[in-house]
Amino acid sequence: MKKSILLVLVGKRKEEAVKVQQILTAWGCMIKTRLGIHDGVLENCSDSGLIMLELVGEDEKKEELERKLSVLPGVTAKLVNLEVTE
Repeated sequence: MKKSILLVLVGKRKEEAVKVQQILTAWGCMIKTRLGIHDGVLENCSDSGLIMLELVGEDEKKEELERKLSVLPGVTAKLVNLEVTE
């Protein structure tokens, strides 16, 4: 079994969230699971956030999505492939 997880750290969430969302929407068919986390609520809302994506599809497309997100200022993306060997 193989799983591909894309971790996306958004350092300037208020400035970059719209661009990140546009990219994720364009690549939405590859996203099986999405979890977003940021510290704080209401007036104490953090300007950074973490998005964890479980991806499906071709490895080349997953790597391209990682690159597209990584070029945004204040955004770091890291693709992690996990595989269980028996």
